[in-house]
Amino acid sequence: MRVFIVALIAIAGIVIAYQFTKPGEKPLKIYNPVDVEPEMVDEDLKRKGFGHKIQEFSFTDQTGQAYGSKDLKGKIYVAEYFFTTCGTICPIMNAEMQRVQEAFVGNESFKILSFTVDPETDSVEQMRNYAEAHSADPKQWHFLTGKKEDLYQLARRSFFVLKPAEAQNQGDVGSDFIHTNYFVLIDTQKRIRGYYDGTNTKEVDKLIEDIEKLMEEE
Repeated sequence: MRVFIVALIAIAGIVIAYQFTKPGEKPLKIYNPVDVEPEMVDEDLKRKGFGHKIQEFSFTDQTGQAYGSKDLKGKIYVAEYFFTTCGTICPIMNAEMQRVQEAFVGNESFKILSFTVDPETDSVEQMRNYAEAHSADPKQWHFLTGKKEDLYQLARRSFFVLKPAEAQNQGDVGSDFIHTNYFVLIDTQKRIRGYYDGTNTKEVDKLIEDIEKLMEEE
């Protein structure tokens, strides 16, 4: 009997080891400031290589209600920065984001956050109209507006998706910064787990796969 038990333990160990070493099943990378382009990061964070987490925040969504960190506890979410009057990459990005929403419709453990870079234009009403035009479920996909300095500070110090306009010699909605086309995947511990080109269908397919993988990890 003892030999049988030892054999079972050995077999179980082999199975567990196999599960952790299967090709393609490595855990998703955890991103820190040193892992992203330096121009996306505020100077004092550029050398930070460990322990980065999304800071606390609260803004107003398209329903006129406050929404932020306290509502995201235990949730996986994807974040983007955009503006409703953008006629270039934003329509493409949010058409792709609709696919992400459809992949996880009704899943309470997953959320989508779309932060505006132009709060002077993107009022609650403007965001609501835009959300409805993109079939956004207000329980899952939140379009967030608020104070410009707070939105930009969060983008530069947490998500790393705003680039100084002078870096590309162009402006964006009359500001000193331009938003990127990246979707950012955040885990339940407020860590960045991936960046994906929101204008690229294949990368958004990869995002959907990684969200599913992250749900299995959590």
